Amino acid sequence: MRHGKKFNHLSRKAPHRKSMLSNMASSLILHKKIETTVAKAKALRKYIEPILTRAKTDTTHSRRTVFSLLNNKESVTELFNNVSEKIASRPGGYTRIIKTGFRLGDNAEMCVIELVDYNTLLLGSDDKEKASKSRRRRRKKSTASVKEDTSKAPKKNEKKDKKPKDDKKSK
Repeated sequence: MRHGKKFNHLSRKAPHRKSMLSNMASSLILHKKIETTVAKAKALRKYIEPILTRAKTDTTHSRRTVFSLLNNKESVTELFNNVSEKIASRPGGYTRIIKTGFRLGDNAEMCVIELVDYNTLLLGSDDKEKASKSRRRRRKKSTASVKEDTSKAPKKNEKKDKKPKDDKKSK
């Protein structure tokens, strides 16, 4: 039963879980994308979303709060200098989880968790699709050409004329 179970404990004691999530969050900030299990990714999402929200305001207090959660000076610097600029206009939902399949060893469900604003492939394809949709316009065939096309097509009930076979007797 799940009485009072607010979050996934990931089969770890509290200090181990805290340090693991801190390390994963630092890696996600530095590398913008990491591969992990789905359970860890969901736990990491709950851990890092408030950190990213806090990074929008660059004050000494928010830097110290984030550093107490991440314990990594390089990731805090990267977060406040580069990442916070990109996520400033976003109201939430800074991460994306993409399931990739199952791990060979233990059949655990694997995924990639990434920062949404840093996926250049997805961002580039959205811009191209929007641009191509607005530029392309298909001309409609005129009604006369449509009627000609339908008259040329054979009807279902119509049978093709069979050519008479050469009679060998007539020779």
